[in-house]
Amino acid sequence: MGSPAIPARQGGHRHPTGLLRFNVAPPGVVEELLLGCCGSRRWAERVAAHRPYPTLDALLAAADEAGYDLSRADLDEALSGEESAASTSLHPHAPPAAHTALRAAHGAYESRFGHAFVISLDGVRPDERLDQVLAALRSRLGNERDEERAITADELRRLARARLVQLVSHQNLSAMR
Repeated sequence: MGSPAIPARQGGHRHPTGLLRFNVAPPGVVEELLLGCCGSRRWAERVAAHRPYPTLDALLAAADEAGYDLSRADLDEALSGEESAASTSLHPHAPPAAHTALRAAHGAYESRFGHAFVISLDGVRPDERLDQVLAALRSRLGNERDEERAITADELRRLARARLVQLVSHQNLSAMR
């Protein structure tokens, strides 16, 4: 017995089989997978509850909408599970001084704002990530708390979008069985 036929392209992205599996997976499984995209339980429940999604673009739009509706507590919950961009933005062979500079800048950020520094590096070449993260850290350290919270929420939405695309890609299909 085969899967229902669905178009080869959905919303400009090629992930029809992954999207189909996402749509039919048990709610609890999908919610747990969604928590890996954004650590807010409310966000995950909302995105899971609106299935099935006809296209990847529809899924991403629903994720954005749920992200815009996060309360302060929801955002805090999501940020509590985030790793610092400092730990994920360096090439393993980067010089020790780069690691030191990034850890120091991240420490200053976390001390000032009380949560991990998050930034979407989707579309940034690996060799440009360090410069991108350091520039953003320096720039954002000067923000007022409310301004930084809004920027952080936007970066978290961008991260969630990129993670959702990965989630419904063929490499992650086994996670939805």
